[in-house]
Amino acid sequence: MADLEGCLQAALAEFKAQFGGESPSIAVYAPGRVNLIGEHTDYNDGFVLPMALPLVTVIVGRRSSSKECRLVSKAVNDLCPPFPVPAYPPPGLEEVNLDGPRWALYVKGVVALMNKDGGVPVFDAVITSCVPLGGGVSSSASLEVATCLFVEQLKGGCGLGLVDKAMLCQQSEHRYAGNKCGIMDQFVSVMAQEGHALLIDCRDHATENIPLSDPSLVVMVTDTGKRHELSVGGEYNKRRESCYSAASKMGVASLRLAKLEQLEGSGLTDVELRRARHVITEIARTQDARDALKNGDYKTFGHLMNQSHASLRYTRAMHH
Repeated sequence: MADLEGCLQAALAEFKAQFGGESPSIAVYAPGRVNLIGEHTDYNDGFVLPMALPLVTVIVGRRSSSKECRLVSKAVNDLCPPFPVPAYPPPGLEEVNLDGPRWALYVKGVVALMNKDGGVPVFDAVITSCVPLGGGVSSSASLEVATCLFVEQLKGGCGLGLVDKAMLCQQSEHRYAGNKCGIMDQFVSVMAQEGHALLIDCRDHATENIPLSDPSLVVMVTDTGKRHELSVGGEYNKRRESCYSAASKMGVASLRLAKLEQLEGSGLTDVELRRARHVITEIARTQDARDALKNGDYKTFGHLMNQSHASLRYTRAMHH
């Protein structure tokens, strides 16, 4: 994987330039992802079908004998001010604020949540990444998962299973970055297997690897040039809240349990109606897409992707 090797060599060179002395004792990486189908279904307990990309975030580092951690991101060419190992957050706080640049919150949040026993040592680390920042391919999740793997090695293992790691990284993004993301990005970054897409049931966290290695099939990911940022008070969190409001008005725990015939007469606003309809139909499309891929029926799969995109455009129509 050329992208991995390039990131690793850049990280090692930056580490030597910044910290000198002994070489890093730990090197980890985690991939970004692209979602094939299943848009805005993860936080509604639905199905998603993402795949990992060969684009990765790399962290190299070592334990330090100093009193504060030193962290450098070559991805954004920034040095975080030295900081003590973050303490495990007290219960009951939905969002926890930390000082420092925003990109460092993704690292500090994961470190804090893995420091429940106080066992995370002080460290020096360098981050590099070839996952486009703001490109909608989960650079934040790849950073969180790489941090989790890095801290696990620092501690000499921490006994977390794959689902536990993904959930911890999601909780970190909720509490420290203020983005109420679903589980898709962290799950696929932790669990993806080469040559496969990953069907995720976001209600019970079951996963299924779907072969995607047919040499006649090419997945092309293009950059639209539109920057993507999930932030506090942003459109993503507003969409999530409108979906939850729609489910509440329809008397279901989540839109996973809703039926199209329930939409009318539920007192939904126009925005809620459009978004609920998208989620209900998208959950069904994603399951159909899984079957099409397993059967090698790529034409049907393509039609389902087109239907998904058209449905998303309809939910945005009220803004135009």
